[in-house]
Amino acid sequence: MENYIAQNRQRFLDELFALLSIPSVSADPSFSEDVIATADATAEYLRAAGAQNVEVCQTPGYPVVYGEYIVDPNRPTVLVYGHYDVQPADPIALWSSPPFEPEIRTTDIHPEGAIFARGACDDKGQFFMHVKAFEAMVATGNVPCNLKFMIEGEEEVGSANLAGYVKQNHERLACDVILISDTGMVAPGVPSLTTGLRGLSYVEVEVTGPNRDLHSGLYGGAVANPINALTDMIAQLHDDKKRITIPGFYDRVETLTEGERAELAQSPFSLEAYKKALDLVDVAGEAGYSTMERNSIRPTLDVNGIWGGYTGAGAKTVIASTAHAKISMRLVPNQDPKEITELFTQYFLSIAPAGVTVKVTPHHGGQPYVCPTDHPGYRAAVAALSDSFGQKAVPVRSGGSIPIVALFEAELGAKSILMGFGLDSDAIHSPNEHYGVANYFKGIETIPLFYRHFAAEAKA
Repeated sequence: MENYIAQNRQRFLDELFALLSIPSVSADPSFSEDVIATADATAEYLRAAGAQNVEVCQTPGYPVVYGEYIVDPNRPTVLVYGHYDVQPADPIALWSSPPFEPEIRTTDIHPEGAIFARGACDDKGQFFMHVKAFEAMVATGNVPCNLKFMIEGEEEVGSANLAGYVKQNHERLACDVILISDTGMVAPGVPSLTTGLRGLSYVEVEVTGPNRDLHSGLYGGAVANPINALTDMIAQLHDDKKRITIPGFYDRVETLTEGERAELAQSPFSLEAYKKALDLVDVAGEAGYSTMERNSIRPTLDVNGIWGGYTGAGAKTVIASTAHAKISMRLVPNQDPKEITELFTQYFLSIAPAGVTVKVTPHHGGQPYVCPTDHPGYRAAVAALSDSFGQKAVPVRSGGSIPIVALFEAELGAKSILMGFGLDSDAIHSPNEHYGVANYFKGIETIPLFYRHFAAEAKA
């Protein structure tokens, strides 16, 4: 198998480049044809790799690409999940090269080269590792498990239609475990397994004052300014210790034991390197917790966007009629996104000053997730990574969210193994997103080892 991968190395890169060149931005309707084209391309790559019963399954939104390879009904079945849609590339001006014209450049962290393109790491490069690993397994006659693929096109906008697809296809998607590469490694060269994901509650708020924009000289000081009101309200969402002030917000938060916190603290982490990579003078966050804990085991609230009034060139002296913000809350185990959204709404309305009206619009959300480390799939992943990297995998809690993972468990009764190969420095969701060439091929080499160990676990 190693020879097959080596002999096809350039083709594996070229095909990924072709996939990355299609701007499959699910959030922007102007890219809808490109999103559908990416689904079709994904299906063709699965067929070419040897998958059976490949289908581009229509949903009320973008399609789900399905394919399978059934070796023996008595063998264990692994369902591979990924997504072919990507985040918007804006702001384009901050990219060093066009976001949908992939190219390889060296970096300090990736001296062997990294693929720069939107979706390179999240998640085209990572789900495509599975397609290429599967191809190598089929080509060399070494497929120890049944495989199923479910690659969706709406993950970046909340997977609104995947739930319906899963509920309607229980038999088709039946499996023993779900394998996902949409996470990362804790440090370069350090194999990692994500044992937990934070959940998400995402809302948009609108604060309205007068019925039109007003002259700031004639009306300033006499009427409520929605932008001033909004910023004051946002400032009240945290106290001076950076704790979220929403009543009831922490009531269900999972508290880790000192032993669990100590185990997580074993992950290699340099605060100075972290600050240097982000050009930070210092870090900030909830008092009493380390940086690693703040972005993994603690809930957060962040303003993701804020706008209102005049933002063009020069001056325009107005009091805006409305002001807006988008706010996300990352949640930890036991917190329910619907409950948190309701608590936020009640509190935000309660702190509105006189003279403005407030509207809170919920967007997508998702449940937190924890994978037990005694699961056969987890043990198989540890063994595969140990074989591939020559060292034991480090368990980590991710600060990110994959909202659909909790649904998989509820609907399919299967745990998800989160075995990613990206790095925090790969700038996912940001300009100049990239993915190490070595990481891409390391994934292709490691994934077949997972199937081998998982098949052995099933026999044990």
